[in-house]
Amino acid sequence: MNRPEIPVYHYDAIVVGARVAGAATALLLARAGLRVLAVDKSAHGSDTLSTHALMRPGVFQLQRWGVLDRILRSGTPAIRVTTFHYGNEAVVVPIQERDGVDALYAPRRTVLDPALADSARKAGAQVLNGVVVKDLVRAGKERVCGVDLVDSGGAIRRVKARIVIGADGAGSGVARAAGAEVIRSANRPAAVLYGYFRGLHLDGTHWYYGKDVAAGAIPTNDGLTCVFAALPPTGFDAGRPGPLNALFRNVLEETDLNLAWAVKQAEGVGKLYSFAGRPGFIRQAWGPGWALVGDAGCFKDPLTAHGMTDALRDAELLAKAVVEGTDEAMAGYQAARDEFAVEFLDLSDEIASFHWTLDRLKALHYRLSKLMGREYDLVRSFRPCGAMTAA
Repeated sequence: MNRPEIPVYHYDAIVVGARVAGAATALLLARAGLRVLAVDKSAHGSDTLSTHALMRPGVFQLQRWGVLDRILRSGTPAIRVTTFHYGNEAVVVPIQERDGVDALYAPRRTVLDPALADSARKAGAQVLNGVVVKDLVRAGKERVCGVDLVDSGGAIRRVKARIVIGADGAGSGVARAAGAEVIRSANRPAAVLYGYFRGLHLDGTHWYYGKDVAAGAIPTNDGLTCVFAALPPTGFDAGRPGPLNALFRNVLEETDLNLAWAVKQAEGVGKLYSFAGRPGFIRQAWGPGWALVGDAGCFKDPLTAHGMTDALRDAELLAKAVVEGTDEAMAGYQAARDEFAVEFLDLSDEIASFHWTLDRLKALHYRLSKLMGREYDLVRSFRPCGAMTAA
């Protein structure tokens, strides 16, 4: 097996994690002319738990960066309508064209993550897989100045950098080692089961809501539809002594009988995946020589399906601050992130609680839509620094 070569010299930035948040950050920093190393413990193009759905701001950014074309070439289907099912009421929302974006997309992570990582490589970043961060390196007692890396063969290398960026997920080792404080918490997560099905002929995405249950159908690559079923963790725990398939089927039937029947007729591809629920949080976004982006800095319940869009937005906010290189710019990154993160976290927490009537849920979704509109206006206002547009 070829071991990834770990350099021993100094970088402007080391990004720990090379999936959506980390690869996007590495891409933008490299295009701005910085020397960037991105490392990830997983294999290039490997799968991971995901909601798949990209909202308009994220699609717009991928288009502007020149990454969306590869997503389209992979056969990711265009989503031009989304339907919300509140009990027996269906609310159909067409996707209107704006700024050249006339559809949404929900790529598999085996498509999106390597597309971003390969774009980062093309921009000049070094991206290494199969590499684990052993510890942060500090100059004095506080400032982070690098990392100790361990490759798949056990070799350890110390690599220095002006900043270390944690993009290593909700359980971020960088956040833990840096002592990043949790500044806001949520406490009402949803549990989710999901799998992939062939032969579901649905128009666009569908989101279903009932009493203490929810479900969704999201078209993705290879002619497959990702179907999820969500419920409170207490219901998940009560159903876990039995097989996942039975619990999944029961939740679908409680949510929408038509969806349950369609899934029963479809061909299941692969196994079911489960997520028992994890409380959301917002962590301190930066400190001396370090920063966090994506789920490492802000994780919220996946029932609102906004995590990847958040990650792309914050990657661009962080990249601009790192290029500027001042504490004021980093503080501005955290402030800009939190302007959206706090409200997204609170809305996601209330939706995931299942403590709502359908009328209340509609009002929450309306607030979510207005917030996403503001978010889109923000990403449209970004101006590239250096050569951060597509090469």
